[in-house]
Amino acid sequence: MNMPLPRIPLAEMIDQGLEWLTDHFAFITKALSKLTEVGLDAMVAGLMWLPPWLTIILLGALAWWLAGRKVAIFTAVGLAFIWNLGLWGPTMQTLSLVLIATGVAVAIGLPLGVLAALYKGFYRVIMPILDFMQTMPAFVYLIPAIPFFGLGPVSAIFSTVIFAMPPAIRLACLGIKQVPEDLIEAADAFGSTKGQKLFKLQLPLAKTTIMAGVNQTIMLSLSMVVIAAMIGAKGLGGEVWKAIQRLEPGMGFEAGLAVVILAMILDRITQALGGKQKV
Repeated sequence: MNMPLPRIPLAEMIDQGLEWLTDHFAFITKALSKLTEVGLDAMVAGLMWLPPWLTIILLGALAWWLAGRKVAIFTAVGLAFIWNLGLWGPTMQTLSLVLIATGVAVAIGLPLGVLAALYKGFYRVIMPILDFMQTMPAFVYLIPAIPFFGLGPVSAIFSTVIFAMPPAIRLACLGIKQVPEDLIEAADAFGSTKGQKLFKLQLPLAKTTIMAGVNQTIMLSLSMVVIAAMIGAKGLGGEVWKAIQRLEPGMGFEAGLAVVILAMILDRITQALGGKQKV
């Protein structure tokens, strides 16, 4: 039963707004799209240029250096298993999408988190926006990305950045706010400027919390690039999407398992970088 009042034309207003933005700013988004596509292609080509066995050794060595022996062994065995399943190419595509999307999300989210921690007015404005971003269903972000960037991996990166950015902002803000007040007062007593307090006291002490935010951003990026396969993101999400369309559950399970292995590798490494090693 409909309400006995005129319906608010919200959908029409949003459609008109998107149409206006597309008409007036499409040249910017198209240029950005081409630039991002070149960067993504270069990263995928770089990862695929080396033979898989050499990439596994290099990534295992990197994991050993950053997170220790157990994570290195898991990285090498997990990647070798993915190679054995014949999913090496899609895995490298997914890894590239996640790294680019996470890098952009953190590059934008970290300064916003710092501003939210330092300025109460900005905190009051941005928190409702973050609530909106985190509660909006992930599929909705795919819709506006298409008119601006077209079908393909660039739209997937755009959607992933919007979806995965809130934890980077929230936890950067939380980490800085949790710095003990007596240390702030001591820094003030020694005449420290705002910049000195931020870079020499607050950010170093907030490192663990900030890295937890980066970790969450990576996990959300991984989940979103799988969903974004619906708009042509390819990678492991594309394999899952093909398995659904062809009703091949085994193929879908293999691709899903590869996503889990990739997520565990990235999770353990970022946790170790934050000073909280699990394995």
